[in-house]
Amino acid sequence: MTGRVAQAGAAVGAPLPYLQAYPLTLQRQVQALLARQGTGAWLLQKYPQAHAVRTDKALYQYAAGLRARHLRNADAVNKVLFDSKIHIVRHALGLHTSRSQVQGGRLAARHEIRIAALFKQVPEAFLRMIVVHELAHLREREHNKAFYQLCEHMAPDYHQVEFDVRLYLTHLEHQGEPLWGAAST
Repeated sequence: MTGRVAQAGAAVGAPLPYLQAYPLTLQRQVQALLARQGTGAWLLQKYPQAHAVRTDKALYQYAAGLRARHLRNADAVNKVLFDSKIHIVRHALGLHTSRSQVQGGRLAARHEIRIAALFKQVPEAFLRMIVVHELAHLREREHNKAFYQLCEHMAPDYHQVEFDVRLYLTHLEHQGEPLWGAAST
């Protein structure tokens, strides 16, 4: 318990790498919540259970469903999977790659989406936000106004859920405990 108290004490004024783009007043509120070890309780109250998407096949079907519903004319996604090698800070939450491949006499694009394995056991809203973000890259490569408008079209609560995901990552960094089960499975 002493290690946890020391961790909580260190949270006050500690850097919040996942929340750097947010206003300082909001960062201070998060630091106060971390100091009281209240992030977990707050997130669990708002999101009581994890999604049921556990396999790469189920994740592919989940992403294909969102794409069919919102991006009918976008390129197909060839592969969607949970990836334990994605470094959360460097690649944020997921990764969209596109590579060209010669098929017969023409060039074809192959799109892959990789989601950090950490997100196997999180609320469905978190998974949806991440998949929506990566699907939006099928149409918009840059994180510009059109990109975020497309994200909001597919998930109207996109910005709030993105903040909540970042709060969860901050919780993991400071308290170290997954909230919805063993995130490494």
